[in-house]
Amino acid sequence: METPVAAVQTTEAYLPFRDYRTWYRITGPLDSGKLPLVVAHGGPGCTHDYVDSFKGIAALDGRAVIHYDQLGNGHSTRLPEKGPNFWTPALFLEELDTLLKHLGIQDRYAFLGQSWGGMLGAEHAVRQPKGLKALVIANSPANMHTWVAEANRLREELPQDVQDTLLKHEEAGTITDPEYITASRVFYDRHVCRVTPWPDDVARTFAAMDEDNTVYRNMNGPTEFHVIGTMKDWTIEDRLPLIEAPTLLISGKYDEATPLVVKPYVDRVKGCEWVLFEHSSHMPHVEEKELCLATVSGFLSKYD
Repeated sequence: METPVAAVQTTEAYLPFRDYRTWYRITGPLDSGKLPLVVAHGGPGCTHDYVDSFKGIAALDGRAVIHYDQLGNGHSTRLPEKGPNFWTPALFLEELDTLLKHLGIQDRYAFLGQSWGGMLGAEHAVRQPKGLKALVIANSPANMHTWVAEANRLREELPQDVQDTLLKHEEAGTITDPEYITASRVFYDRHVCRVTPWPDDVARTFAAMDEDNTVYRNMNGPTEFHVIGTMKDWTIEDRLPLIEAPTLLISGKYDEATPLVVKPYVDRVKGCEWVLFEHSSHMPHVEEKELCLATVSGFLSKYD
């Protein structure tokens, strides 16, 4: 019988990183003998809140689940004054390495990255870290050009008046206009999270991004389909064969990370398993929570 999540021990703390601090939380015991799972949120520039449900894996199988807010986001040091040159994959890879060492798990751990977090996980995995025993890529692109092309294809399926509103404000540079935000939400409700209204943990992340969108704006751009930030030409496709860790890929049937977007992981990562959630878009961990958590737990247990 699974333990209720509320009954699982939880520790919250801050990690010194460069001149800043990174918030993290451990759910479950690090000394259980099972692979501790590090969970990285997406964005870049989201917070841990919307992927909070993965802590339920600690109750399912007794492993430690570690969430953290990446630098610039959530409970971690905010740096609204930093420009695009500061926010790089290298920065977040260094932060991840620092977290693993701080927790003393660098020799044996699993990693789950959602969306941008999976891109970060792939960047981490191609370096072949000896301690990475299992990798979960959740709803992530391997090439931002494919991502944008597919996002725009999905956008063309939106009601015509919604498309017209989006285009009008993009051309006028008025993408903070409430009308633009309302039109964008039609896309998000179809392809990002199909649970309406959005659950509190999802809503908290979007509220935090509304309050401070420094990282997202610099690395991605204003919306999921208007990608003009520093990551716009990012790709890892050619490096994917370097990944040695056993890999699980998950995505949703209605996901903005369409089959074309995630296919390079299936094709180029040796032995990659792919699970497609039939009733989900970009957040199976929210939209089909029990099945998603059980799927991840089952995969990880093979490598404990």
